[in-house]
Amino acid sequence: MNENKQYKAESITVLKGLEAVRKRPAMYIGDVGKKGLHHLVWEVVDNSIDEAMAGHCTEIKVELHEGGIISVEDNGRGIPVDIHKEEGKSGLELVMTVLHAGGKFDKDSYKVSGGLHGVGVSVVNALSEWCEAEVHRENQHYKQEYKIGIAKTPINKLGSTKKRGTKITFKPDYSVFVGQTYNPETIKNRLRELSFLNSGIKITFKHKEEKEMFLSEGGLLEFVNFLDKNHTHIFEKPIHLKGSKEDIPVELSLCYNETYNETILSFVNNINTIEGGTHLAGFKTALTRSLNKYATKNNLIKPVKGKTVSFGGEDVREGLTCVLSIKVPEPQFEGQTKTKLGNGEIKGICDSFITDGLTSFFEQNPEVAKKIITKAEYAAKAREAAKKARELIRRKSVLDISALPGKLADCSEKDPAQSEIYFVEGDSAGGTAKQGRNRQFQAILPLRGKVINAEKARIDKLLSNNEIQTIITALGTGFGGDGGDTEETSVGDFNISKLRYHKIVLMTDADVDGSHIRTLLLTFLFRKMPKLIEEGHIYIAQPPLYKITKGKKIEYAYTDEQRDLILDKLKSESNATINLSRYKGLGEMTATQLWETTMDPEVRTLLQVTMEDAIQADSVFTRLMGDEVEPRREFIVNKAKFVSNLDL
Repeated sequence: MNENKQYKAESITVLKGLEAVRKRPAMYIGDVGKKGLHHLVWEVVDNSIDEAMAGHCTEIKVELHEGGIISVEDNGRGIPVDIHKEEGKSGLELVMTVLHAGGKFDKDSYKVSGGLHGVGVSVVNALSEWCEAEVHRENQHYKQEYKIGIAKTPINKLGSTKKRGTKITFKPDYSVFVGQTYNPETIKNRLRELSFLNSGIKITFKHKEEKEMFLSEGGLLEFVNFLDKNHTHIFEKPIHLKGSKEDIPVELSLCYNETYNETILSFVNNINTIEGGTHLAGFKTALTRSLNKYATKNNLIKPVKGKTVSFGGEDVREGLTCVLSIKVPEPQFEGQTKTKLGNGEIKGICDSFITDGLTSFFEQNPEVAKKIITKAEYAAKAREAAKKARELIRRKSVLDISALPGKLADCSEKDPAQSEIYFVEGDSAGGTAKQGRNRQFQAILPLRGKVINAEKARIDKLLSNNEIQTIITALGTGFGGDGGDTEETSVGDFNISKLRYHKIVLMTDADVDGSHIRTLLLTFLFRKMPKLIEEGHIYIAQPPLYKITKGKKIEYAYTDEQRDLILDKLKSESNATINLSRYKGLGEMTATQLWETTMDPEVRTLLQVTMEDAIQADSVFTRLMGDEVEPRREFIVNKAKFVSNLDL
């Protein structure tokens, strides 16, 4: 074959206008799943929030209509409708249909915005079956309609109006977002978040008969209290710092609770930077330095064997709940989805501002400072006790198979991307899974009993637990440490590049105990190895609930609905006796049955564990697995009516 004949200039495709968005939507919105679908809403809402930050908008209305249609309305200035001299089109049509067209490139129009990409609402338009833009501006009401990103009507002047602002209504193209639907709770949580970040802005959400209004006067103070409402605080009122450094507004609110976990949310221009960035690195450095400096100055750290002791980052962040928000005129995000801030100068700005603010606060509130330092001191002792265990676990080289847990039945495949491991409840089910698996790429790790509750256990207690040790050793990633820019890493710290299996499957019995064990495992992974969830490595196996036999014919049902359909079908075929049995444990299956129903990649159903909303996930784990009984009781009472097939 002559390759030169196969690849010529004619082979090069030039995508014009919004074609590129349609061709590769994930490049602009992250993915075409539920996360990407909701990202369309965020892009439109962020435009309204930018108007609010510029001082031109006080109210935002979001409505989820029937058929998955979304409308976002604000009372800002309204998108300009006059003709752009160079482009020969109205400002509205340019913003709606042209990539990299927007007012955010102009420093005079928007001093601060969510980004300078200029692709937000045009991408939404491109990925919508249809879209309508209404503008109330200079006492006139305008409207333009679009289909798949292309203007289908001119701008129509509908008459005079006393209103002002912009309303965008769109129906996502569900041929792109196949099988996806909007989650009202996800939208509500984001709008609540935005109200905390922009105090004084009224945001309403309407869906069917439900209407909820969000309006925060306390800003981040209220945000931290909301996040920490199910915890016991070690001091009464959150620490709150607000001001600017080098014309960069910085706001920080934090408190400490009696748990051993940290919850830190960071935002840049209202964008949740879930991967952190330079602003978060600056905060971590400032917090550690400020507490060490104050403790040393006031002789609050006891020397060990005559040597000066200082706290590490993990020590000072144990039990921390914190929200950091900054406003940057020209943010440099890594990617269109804006998950990590890259501006190098911001680290020093945040570090300096927060160090000064915390130092002053500790001097004025010595009792609060002492409580934090006492908590950090206990955390440091636990960390030192855990350090040896962590390093011991990590030293069991993943290359040395003999060092892997004795209970682990490893696979022969050496490529992690092609390998998967099943965490199986109990030795009995583990034995069946070992017999039924494909030894080439499937590893089996039986777990005995219930693992320790990571929500209530300090790191030293976790690492002394045999099952936790076994899991960490089998995965090969290490444990603890966040690998941040400012943190020292030790031998045993978590490193996802060392992961030995890219599919980690939780396979437990379909009963109450099995559900509890699965929840405990998820709690551990969420609190101590969240990167595994974020990068999509965690799955839940779906074994069948029922075995239905009629003569020699065997069928399996995974839900009650599926069971009923199978029974109806079999009854219509003949009058032969039908036997129905419910599986309560994996050990009731033969190796062949387990493979055919639950482990065979060709027919099995695996549920991928994702984290669409970290705030909501944190709240659920705190409520269900934490020390406070009342929130858990309330949850059980409210959800009890939805329970079926409860094994008593």
